[in-house]
Amino acid sequence: MDYDAGTALIVVDVQNDFADPKGNLRVPGGEEVVPVVNREIDRALSAGALVAYTQDWHPPDTPHFEKDGGIWPVHCVKETWGAELHPDLKVAGEIVRKGTQGEDGYSGFTVRDPESGNEEITRLESILRARGIEKVVVTGLATDYCVKGTAIDAAQKGFSTVVLTEGIRAVNREPGDDERALEEVRRAGAVIE
Repeated sequence: MDYDAGTALIVVDVQNDFADPKGNLRVPGGEEVVPVVNREIDRALSAGALVAYTQDWHPPDTPHFEKDGGIWPVHCVKETWGAELHPDLKVAGEIVRKGTQGEDGYSGFTVRDPESGNEEITRLESILRARGIEKVVVTGLATDYCVKGTAIDAAQKGFSTVVLTEGIRAVNREPGDDERALEEVRRAGAVIE
C-alpha cells in the first residue's frame, strides 16, 4: 500500500467489544487486526498521510440493540470499556464517533435512524476534504458491516478507495457474509487488496 499526503487511512471500529475475546460483540479474529492496523498507521504517518478513526458510541438504550427491537446485542455503550478503542491500537488522528443518538452507524460517513430510515452525515467527509484527501484505505472491523458501509460510501463520494483485507475480519452472521460484502464493495468501485 502506498501512502502520501493525499491519502487517508480510515481505521474502522477497532474497539474492545469487537476486537477483544471478552467483548460483547466479538468479531472472530478481531484482535488479529490490531498489529496489522498499527503497521499501516506507522506507514501512513511516515508518508504524511492522514489517519482517522471511527468509533461506535451508543447510548445504553437504542433501537439498534436487540433488547430494544434491533438485531445486535448491547455493545460499544459510550463511556464503557467495550466502547474504548483497543488498548494496543495506536491512536494518532481524529476520532469520528457514530451512533451517538441511537442511530445505526454502519458507515463512518453516515448514520441512519433505525426507525425512520433518515440519514445524517458524520464529520468524516469534512475532515478528509479539509486535508485534500483523494484516496482512502479502509481497515478494521467488521468486514460485513462497518468496513463495507464505510468503503462503499467513500467510493460513492468520489474517493479512490482501497480495502486492505489483511486488516479486516467479519462477523459472518450468515456463512459467506464476508465474501458478499467484499463483492458489494467491489461493485461500488473500491479495490480489494
